[in-house]
This record gives sequence, C-alpha cells and structure tokens, in this order.
Amino acid sequence: MQSEITDHKSHVAPPLLERRLGPLDAAAIIVSNVIGGGILFTPPQIAASVPSALPFLSTWVAGGLLAFSGAMAYAELAALRPRAGGEYVYLREAFGRFAAYLTGWTSFVAGFSGAIATSAVVLAFYLGRFVPAAGNSTPFFTLPIIPGTLALTFSPQTVTAIAAIAAMALIHIRGVGPGRIVGDVLASLKVLAFVLFVAFGFAIGEGRMANLSESAPVPPSGWLLALIPVMFTYSGWNAASYVAEEIRNPGRNVPRAFALGTGAVIVLYVLLNSLYLFVLPVAALGKVQGSVLDVIADRLLGSTAGNIMGVVSIVSLLASISAMTFAGPRVYFAMARDKVFFRRASSIHARYRTPAVSIVAQSIWSALLVLSAKADALVNYTGFAIVLFSGIAVVALFVLRARELNAERPFRAWGYPVAPAIYAITSAAILINGLYRDPGPTGAGALIILAGIPLYLLFRRRG
Repeated sequence: MQSEITDHKSHVAPPLLERRLGPLDAAAIIVSNVIGGGILFTPPQIAASVPSALPFLSTWVAGGLLAFSGAMAYAELAALRPRAGGEYVYLREAFGRFAAYLTGWTSFVAGFSGAIATSAVVLAFYLGRFVPAAGNSTPFFTLPIIPGTLALTFSPQTVTAIAAIAAMALIHIRGVGPGRIVGDVLASLKVLAFVLFVAFGFAIGEGRMANLSESAPVPPSGWLLALIPVMFTYSGWNAASYVAEEIRNPGRNVPRAFALGTGAVIVLYVLLNSLYLFVLPVAALGKVQGSVLDVIADRLLGSTAGNIMGVVSIVSLLASISAMTFAGPRVYFAMARDKVFFRRASSIHARYRTPAVSIVAQSIWSALLVLSAKADALVNYTGFAIVLFSGIAVVALFVLRARELNAERPFRAWGYPVAPAIYAITSAAILINGLYRDPGPTGAGALIILAGIPLYLLFRRRG
C-alpha cells in the first residue's frame, strides 16, 4: 500500500502558473527590463572604446540586430516550451539540468538580484533630489560580517532602496493583475518620457548634426570589446520567455511580445545615442562621468534639467525593478520545480497564484546586496555571463530542431539558420575577445558562476 501511495505522489503534476498576460503586457516587461540604468551609464564607456561616431553608433545598431535575432530564436523556443524560466528551460531540454542550473544560479546571484539592487540604490539617489534624506549615504550603523572585507551598511539611502524593493515585491506577490497594471503604466510612462526627450532635443536643442558623421578607424578587437557593455545594456530582451507560462495563447502571443518589445528598445536606443552625439562629440562623450542623460539634459534644459531628469529616471528605474521582480522569480520557481533550488520556491500562493516564495527570496538577496554594496561588482563581473548563456540558449534552438524533427512549432525563428547562427558565433567572438583583452572581470565572473556548483550537488543529493 505504501509503495502505491509513493508512486502516486511521484506522478503528481507540477504546480503551474495561470495564463493571464497578453502580448502587450509581455512586451512591456521587455521594455521595462531592458531600459534601465545601463543606457544612463554605458554610452561613455563604449565611446571611450570606440572613439568614432559612426562606429560608435554601429555598435548600437549591431547590438540591436543581435538582440532581435536572439529574440526570434527565444520566441520559437518559448512557443515550443511555454514554461516559466526562460533559458533555464531551454538549456535543460538541450544540454541537461547542470547547464540549466548554472544560468539559473547566475540569474539569482547577480543577473536579476544584482541589477535590482543597483537600480534601487540609484533610485534612492534620484529621490534624494526631492527628499534629501532618501539619498543620504551617511550610515546609521555598520554591521561587520567579515572584518575588513564585508559589512552591511544601514543608511537612509540603503533603507530607501530596500523599501522600494519590498514595495515591488509586495505588489507582485499580490497577483499577476496588480503586477501587470503597475508594469504597463510604468513602461508606458518610461517610453513616453524618452520619446519626448529625444524629440525635444533634436527639435530645439543646441547641437551639431556633423557630430553624427565623424568617422575614424577603430580596431576590430576594440569594437568587439565594446559589444559586451552594449549587449549588457540590451540585456532583458529575453524577459518575455521567463513568463511564457503566464501568457495566453503563447504560440501566437510570445513571438508578438518579443518583436514589439525588442523592436521598440532598438529604435529608442539608437535615437538616444544619436541625441547624445548630437549634443556632444564622441570624444567628449567618452569622458563623461556618471549619468550621460543628466549631462545631455543639462545642455538642453539648463537649470531645470536636474528635476526633470530626476523624475524621468525615477519612473524608469521603478519600471525596471518592477519588471525584474516579475521575471526573475519565475526562473527560481522553475529550478525548484526541478529540485535544483530550495523546495519551497516552487510553491504557488494559494490566493494570489504567484510564486510568492521565489519573489521573497529574490528580494531578500537583493536587499543584502544593497546593504553590502556588492551589487555593482557582481553585475560588472557577470555581464559576460549574459552573453554566454543567451548564446548557449540560441544554440539550444539548433539542438532541439535536430532532436525533435516532428514537434509542433507554433512559431519558427525568422532567418533560421543564418540569424541565430550569427548570434551564436558573435557571442562566442565577444567572449573570446573579452577573455583575451580584459581577463580579470571575465575570470571573476566565471568564478561566480562556478561557485554555485557545491549548492547544485547538495540539491541533487537531496532531490
């Protein structure tokens, strides 16, 4: 009798999330997930690596085309496997659970949690323009964890950042409905603000169109190295894949979401960087410290720039935190469902039908990163991991095409096999060039990824 009960339990269907999202909801998650702090801070870094206007703009066009190629590959994979978890699911199906676990581990440690922590701290900084206490970094007290190496710093700024993380977590725990509404509104406001800023800048701003046509030779290796921060700034185009289990009619709506969301981001990024060059020559852009958007706004708007861009930045950062709070926990939920993460993370809230434990876990880790001031380092060190795992996920498309010849595919990637092959090859070239030209951060990122192996072995033993 006991064996029959055990056998019955082993065949119980895994918990599933409810399909309540449409294509515009998923596209809004992509837009909010992509357009965050990256576009405020990476353009000067890229301009320093590619000190020529046309090659500088070409990195953004190339990065956008690569992102779109990757998005179309993910669209086919998500339509084929419409489950929560994104590339975790695709790597598991093509290469096994260990490869899948490594991408999920990296998402938890840095990819989502680190990005949330960084965005929350910057959010507190911008709130400080209107409520000075919110941006005050003077500590209330410091709690040493490892003397001289690691400490938790409690200050008005870190408390404000954690409050923002907690507020978004609460919204998304309370249901897909509230999370969807908040995400859609913030994404719409974000896009509207940037479109108006670009239009205003070109219409009445003081600048030179000649700045956009400057060209000088750039070494191919330098151009490739610049693609790492470009791809990091585009990262998040795959956000719809994480919530595929909650999208209605995924075979039709997931590809639409990818096309709409990624296409909108590409257009906006190229326009923003063109505006940057319109106002500042590429050499001057490469020397900007801090947020380039603030510098451009100061040139265009004068004394009122700080407050206007403060509001724009606050809305943008809130939208990013909301999108990452929505998408990230679906990865850990999928991992826990496969017994390679903490078991309770696979539970679904009985009333709100959300992966509440996964949302709380991500928020707690993000808060600890805020207090330890380690989020920036983690994000910088694992920037290459975004390229690595997205490249491997695109390769999974070829594996599943060959392995499942007769599987029903509601959507087939545009440009297959050329476009996904270019994405995979370019990703490999970016990684190899990064290891050669800048091995320190890349090596540190590899160590962070590998640090998850002992935990994987523990989960597998328990599972």
